[in-house]
Amino acid sequence: MGAETGSRKIFAGPRLKRLRRERRLTQARMADELDVSPSYLNLMESNQRPITVQVLIRLTDVYGVDPRDFMEADGEQSVGDMEQILADPLFRDAPVPRGEVRDAAEHSPALLAAMLRLYRAYSTAREASEAGIFSGADRDRAEPLLGESPIEKVRGVLQDARNHFADLDEAAESFASTLQVEPHGLFPALTDYLRMRHGIRVRALPLEVMGDRLRWYDHHRKQLMISEVMDQPGRTFQAAYQLALTEFDGLLNETVARLEQSEVARKLLRVTLANYFAGALMMPYDRFYEAAELVGYDVEVLAARFGASFEQVAHRLTTLSRQTARGIPFFLLRVDIAGNVSKRFSSSRFPFANSGGTCALWNIHATFANPGRILTQVIELMDGSQWFSIARTVRRSITPWGGIEPRFAIGLGCEIKYARRLVYARRLDPDAPEATPIGINCRLCERPGCAQRAAPPALRALLVDESTRSVSPFPFKDV
Repeated sequence: MGAETGSRKIFAGPRLKRLRRERRLTQARMADELDVSPSYLNLMESNQRPITVQVLIRLTDVYGVDPRDFMEADGEQSVGDMEQILADPLFRDAPVPRGEVRDAAEHSPALLAAMLRLYRAYSTAREASEAGIFSGADRDRAEPLLGESPIEKVRGVLQDARNHFADLDEAAESFASTLQVEPHGLFPALTDYLRMRHGIRVRALPLEVMGDRLRWYDHHRKQLMISEVMDQPGRTFQAAYQLALTEFDGLLNETVARLEQSEVARKLLRVTLANYFAGALMMPYDRFYEAAELVGYDVEVLAARFGASFEQVAHRLTTLSRQTARGIPFFLLRVDIAGNVSKRFSSSRFPFANSGGTCALWNIHATFANPGRILTQVIELMDGSQWFSIARTVRRSITPWGGIEPRFAIGLGCEIKYARRLVYARRLDPDAPEATPIGINCRLCERPGCAQRAAPPALRALLVDESTRSVSPFPFKDV
């Protein structure tokens, strides 16, 4: 630990603050336990001072945390975010070397975080302006108020928390133990509990009554109505979601108030955390973690065992960050057949694109030609990091005849060093994997000679030569 921390400074203020809040400690109390002054702890939490080796040792001794949580610096994520921002054509004439970005991530992380928020606000305003132009809106209207979109704010909260909320996990696990039912018996147990404890009636209603609504809670009649087209895992999830909103309303509000201030973002975060609770109730932490380790993280086996869907299990796998029972740090991506990203979660450092689609060479797109089949792949990013991923199509509900069936695929992956723990990688040589080189997306990828390239790299000049035809439709200058 000493050699590694000695080679670079550790700025992990958000993680330190999250640990303090999870333990419900004041700054004065934690400072005393870490043997530092409250003012110095405040500087560390705001990333104005690095976490020293002595503090890291005290964190391990006093709170039993894994020092790797702090040694895996958030700076790598900041660098990736800034590189995506600087790839915007807005900065084409003012390129910033990668070395300077990395220096800023190490020495001025708060500045980079502020720039990220400013750019997101700019992007939101630009999109709103473009939408107004295309819809024929009055151009003389005042400019929209700049602000980071609620979705991006909630994604930021999830990223800071590594998609793990200990209080919700513990509450869901405790409640599940009081029911004492098998996973496949959870739905009737929840419906009985909601009726007897809260007077809420759960009903499955016909399509002609529900229309395009999958769930609908009538506050006045205290009825939770679920569409008949929803499968059993979906119905169980919706009942658990309603339980979260009803019985654990205070816990949700407390967690939301601690993490977010914007009104719309708070509402969205509350829904997100209620969904988190529902998944945690269907798949209680300890039982699910033990089962995952036992079956080599076989998603379909886990789905059968816990009465859950493939997507629900994949999502749950990204939340296993409990200190005493830490699972593989997965990332999850959900895309449609056009490559649009509709969901992304991560307990790892996988660099998601902030906008645009995903690389066409990633076989998550090939799943649409192989519905229901799990495809595996080792991918290598531009920075040389390698990741093992699985991908499969999923369906969310039954589509009536004549309707347009939503088509989605789930990509679930982890760093290659964890692959040996997966049932899907038993034939893989982790020391010499055959990796497919991919980019985050075409705009952010600088790999030459790619036949799948749909756009030139944002920070490279397009090379136009009428005498030559390259395999790539967008050749570019190699600086």
